[in-house]
Amino acid sequence: MIDQMEADWYKDAVIYQLHIKAFFDANNDGIGDFAGLLQKLDYVKELGVNTVWVLPFYPSPLRDDGYDIADYKNVHHSYGALGDVRRFVRAAHDRGLRVITELVINHTSDQHPWFQRALPCVPVETTDADPTYG
Repeated sequence: MIDQMEADWYKDAVIYQLHIKAFFDANNDGIGDFAGLLQKLDYVKELGVNTVWVLPFYPSPLRDDGYDIADYKNVHHSYGALGDVRRFVRAAHDRGLRVITELVINHTSDQHPWFQRALPCVPVETTDADPTYG
């Protein structure tokens, strides 16, 4: 189990970074998925790591390898569903593995509602002399 009170766990962490789509494909569609990661979680543990760092797995048009996130609250359909992520995190914790997910809020897809809301806005012209933008 994971000691949630261990504040400095990261100082001695052995981290295994992986991209879901390239790790293991459980349903043989050619794309890795959370079901595949679950199947190989004991293997990951046997490597001697204590933390798994998962690259972005959110819905995305995949123009920037998943970093162009369209929905921060869901899972790209190719990788599984939110329940699969929950099962993975529980299984990892049961094995004493911590999980880091990469939340990249400064990379937003043009399909994300934030971006879509900004499209109709009229740009504001400024100059270097404008104290508002100093």
